[in-house]
Amino acid sequence: MEEVSIEGEYITLGQFLKKMGIVQTGGEVKAYLEKGILVNNQLEMRRGKKLYAGDEIHIPGEKDYRILGKARE
Repeated sequence: MEEVSIEGEYITLGQFLKKMGIVQTGGEVKAYLEKGILVNNQLEMRRGKKLYAGDEIHIPGEKDYRILGKARE
């Protein structure tokens, strides 16, 4: 499982997919969500879903990810 640090309190699922290089544009996010992304073992179709520290994301055909809190300096 890959751990991903975020800058603020949360990151949206769409922003996460772009940050990880899984999609290139926001327009690709909606189509990509139809693949069946799981957030904390629940199917998630909303690109605006807020991801917080501790949340786990499973993307079929990709890696599993865990959100970490704000990166420490």
